[in-house]
Amino acid sequence: MAQLLAEDPAITHVAMVHSETTTGILNDIQSVGKVVRDAGRSFIVDAMSSFGGVDIPVPEWGIDFLVSSANKCIQGVPGFSFIICRRDKLLASEGKARSLSLDLLDQWKGMEKDGKWRFTSPTHVVLAFSKALDELMEEGGIPARSRRYQENNRMLIEKMKAMGFAPYIEGSHQGPIITTFFYPADVSFQFSQFYNYIKERGYAIYPGKLTEMDTFRIGNIGEIYPEDIEKLTGIIAAFLKERKEQAA
Repeated sequence: MAQLLAEDPAITHVAMVHSETTTGILNDIQSVGKVVRDAGRSFIVDAMSSFGGVDIPVPEWGIDFLVSSANKCIQGVPGFSFIICRRDKLLASEGKARSLSLDLLDQWKGMEKDGKWRFTSPTHVVLAFSKALDELMEEGGIPARSRRYQENNRMLIEKMKAMGFAPYIEGSHQGPIITTFFYPADVSFQFSQFYNYIKERGYAIYPGKLTEMDTFRIGNIGEIYPEDIEKLTGIIAAFLKERKEQAA
């Protein structure tokens, strides 16, 4: 990347997704941020599904704009996004917005003036967001929440591997937000049956989004605790047992 930026002065901004929910990868925004900062460019991080669940030292990692959401790891409800950014970079964006509704500087000016949205305020979402932040602090802040998510992820992968489900991502690249698994090799497997079996017993999982691989995904975030991982993997074990007995 350093070479690309050095060779092309027309590149002014670098944007990167932190937690990639299609695969479960947690990208190394710290290393990329250093390269971008050293090159004198602006760094935009999509932290929609990671902010609040893992520590992100925004200034130290050279992040100029971080975008996230009221739900996901904050554990509120969907309804608005927020941005943490360098004020000088924000002010430098004057007149560059190509969308009325997405004019970040204009919205910031409005908030500074009277604390209001320019359009209809998502009052119920703001209330839920405030409560979610209180709950985050009660849990012990981001470090405590991150530990819980990481334990969910570790425990999930361990138990799923024991049942023959290989994770799509191995090692340090696996994030604690969502985990992608391959279909099992030794079982007659249809995702719709698998999904409905689990849903009927109180849990919901996600289909895969990889076009060339047969996968599904399980989230580790939200009000999920080790006992939920125990229950979920117990349901999956029962599903596999029934399928194997039917095939016998």
